[in-house]
Amino acid sequence: MAKGNIGVTTDNIFPVIKKFLYSDHEIFLRELVSNAVDATQKLKTLASVGEFKSEMGDTNVYVSVDKNKGTLTVSDHGVGMTAEEIEKYINQIAFSGATEFLDKYKNDANAIIGHFGLGFYSAFMVSKRVEIFTKSYKDAHAQHWTCDGSPEYTLEECDKERRGTDIVLHIDDDNKEFLEEARISTLLNKYCKFLPVNIVFGKKKEWKDGKEVETDEWNIINDTTPAWTRKPADLTEEDYAKFYRELYPYAEEPLFHIHLNVDYPFNLTGILYFPKLKPNVHIDRNKIQLYCNQVFVTDSVEGIVPEFLTLLHGVIDSPDIPLNVSRSYLQSDANVKKISGHITKKVADRLADIFKNSRQEFEEKWDDLRIFIIFGMLTEEKFCEKAMEFALLKNVDGKYFSLNEYRDLIKGEQTDKDNTLIYLYANNVEEQHTYIEAAKAKGYDVLLLDGQLDAHWVGLLEQKLEKSRFVRVDSDVIDKLIVKADAPKVEFSADEQNALSAVFQSQLPKVEKAEFIVSMENLGAEALPVVITRNEFMRRMKDMAATGGNPMMSFYGEMPDNYNLVLNAAHPLVREIVKAEEEACAEKIAPIAEKIHGLDQRKVELKKAHKGKKDDEIPTAEKEELEGIDRQLSELGSEKSAVYSAFAESDSRVKQLIDLALLSNNMLKGKDLAEFIKRSVSLMK
Repeated sequence: MAKGNIGVTTDNIFPVIKKFLYSDHEIFLRELVSNAVDATQKLKTLASVGEFKSEMGDTNVYVSVDKNKGTLTVSDHGVGMTAEEIEKYINQIAFSGATEFLDKYKNDANAIIGHFGLGFYSAFMVSKRVEIFTKSYKDAHAQHWTCDGSPEYTLEECDKERRGTDIVLHIDDDNKEFLEEARISTLLNKYCKFLPVNIVFGKKKEWKDGKEVETDEWNIINDTTPAWTRKPADLTEEDYAKFYRELYPYAEEPLFHIHLNVDYPFNLTGILYFPKLKPNVHIDRNKIQLYCNQVFVTDSVEGIVPEFLTLLHGVIDSPDIPLNVSRSYLQSDANVKKISGHITKKVADRLADIFKNSRQEFEEKWDDLRIFIIFGMLTEEKFCEKAMEFALLKNVDGKYFSLNEYRDLIKGEQTDKDNTLIYLYANNVEEQHTYIEAAKAKGYDVLLLDGQLDAHWVGLLEQKLEKSRFVRVDSDVIDKLIVKADAPKVEFSADEQNALSAVFQSQLPKVEKAEFIVSMENLGAEALPVVITRNEFMRRMKDMAATGGNPMMSFYGEMPDNYNLVLNAAHPLVREIVKAEEEACAEKIAPIAEKIHGLDQRKVELKKAHKGKKDDEIPTAEKEELEGIDRQLSELGSEKSAVYSAFAESDSRVKQLIDLALLSNNMLKGKDLAEFIKRSVSLMK
């Protein structure tokens, strides 16, 4: 029996493994099973080149737990090890310069294990003692190695009939969970589900006579030839669908798939699926599983592939993506960047191919695809360049157009006087029905943009499409959405306009976090008498703030909603209200207006006299007079508003017109809606 010390340049390797790697301690099983698979595949390679001439026999890898003994065992029938190989691969650990590295990566087990080749030693994360029973295919004596978690080990010959290696872990008191079959089964399914060698965990079980009993059949937990390892020509559509159901048993059927198969300048295989992504719902990411030679690495691929690709489902496998390195290393690795770029190109090419060769299928799937494609266009410039050819616009009538097709459709009618192409859109067909119909009556087409990223997307399209602007159909009156010529003048005098504005302003609703501004336009006698619009810029900024992701946008999210109440000065009803207001209010307003005029004149005189003087050069009496004038003007303004308000209260048409405009915008609710209905009935008597 030989005794010795493990060849490390620091004696704290085991405390490091126990402490620093503890948060990721479940990966020990992945490491040990992967080593067993490697040993098995090496033997198969030796056999294929004639260096191993005996019978291969059983090549399964076996995982077993013995709760009574407190052990977990991983066994293989691979190449095994001689005493010299144990000394080389187990007892010598290149651990120089470890202290600084360990401090830097103390919370990243993968970085430490990968950097120092500590796959086997991850066993000590969960064990108080580890034993190796191994026999080399070279017919050397079998060896028994044991270590209790200190740098000391023992190595002696032992009896072992079959070649291969058994790793026996004596689980410590803090990790008894790894003696539970359910826990081990979960980990094997997570990390080893698609390893290229059969992984056996006990016997299959079945229900018999009301209880679960073992059968005589081995429980093989993995598929050694998963779909992505096979040639696309050998797979049917059902094979792809079956594999998707295996990965995501409870998910809806995917839209379609992409099979990746590259061997130069890097190795990459995999299958990516386009899931159905519904708008305005939480998007479930972390559905792409990253593998290295069929060994599971992670399902958190953000930062490794472009952000928009994290919306896809499926598998990526590449030996050029290191198994045991930190995420920061992966993100900066040249091969990973090339792989990421290649996947982006393949996704874009696949979408372009469907668009070109199966246009109807592409249109049928667009509503499910659009959030993915738009997200990609917003976040990945190279994808955006390609997507400009196959991204679709859908109008309110349910028709689909490419960007080029839609430009050709609307350029005749929807080019304004400055030669800018105006894309009109709605985000709610029901709520904006009135505005949509007004646009159609003008011969315009209206798009439907109701997705959660559309506020950002239209901004991108305005940058990409030459001399183009997107305008929501309710952001202004129809003649100002696409300005063809100078607007017709409002024929009311300034006094009439001010009076009319005051009358309607007095009856506007008090809505939390909302402000209304009354304005006047000549919309023509056939247009609606009152219309509510929203400023396009502010509304878009608020929509973008609502989607999150940009802290700078949160400022707009806190601002009140701004609405314009546009009075149609050409409508007969509005003209009648102006006439009625003059008849009812002129006598009361005249003396108030006269006083205001006199005070304004005196204020102008005083201001003129004070021009060029310093504050201390102005007489106190004149300062006090100015303050008095401002108070009187404020009081007279209130008196004037009260007169207009009293008139508005007496003429039910004012409130009725406002409520009709609110109703057309789905803004009339609760008590206000009930009063509107009651008033409507009264007006019909």
